[in-house]
Amino acid sequence: MALIIRLRQQGRTNRQTYRVVVADERSPRDGKYIEMLGWYNPNQTENNVQIDSDRLNYWLGQGAQISEKVEQLATKAAPKVVTDLRARRQVKQVKMAAKRRALKKKVDAVKPAPAKKATAAKKK
Repeated sequence: MALIIRLRQQGRTNRQTYRVVVADERSPRDGKYIEMLGWYNPNQTENNVQIDSDRLNYWLGQGAQISEKVEQLATKAAPKVVTDLRARRQVKQVKMAAKRRALKKKVDAVKPAPAKKATAAKKK
């Protein structure tokens, strides 16, 4: 089961609020969720987001993916968690790049050198 941390729409028409939830990625936007991590109210100007950083960090450690909007909101509410997440992504990218380079070197070493054409022998 693939988990995603995303926004779940609440409220009434023209007065939407959102819950930050952990849900199965196949469930609908307003469907069932596993756990509520916080809320976001775009109608307020100040203090419009609240996220439980401990639980967010827990679910990210369990392999849950985070949506772009929730990542932006978490930057305000839980900046330490987001910086840790970005650092983990960077380490993963560096590892994968090193792995690709090593594989490419291995393939280049196995590949035989191009054969030299004997053009001088044909001219005689």
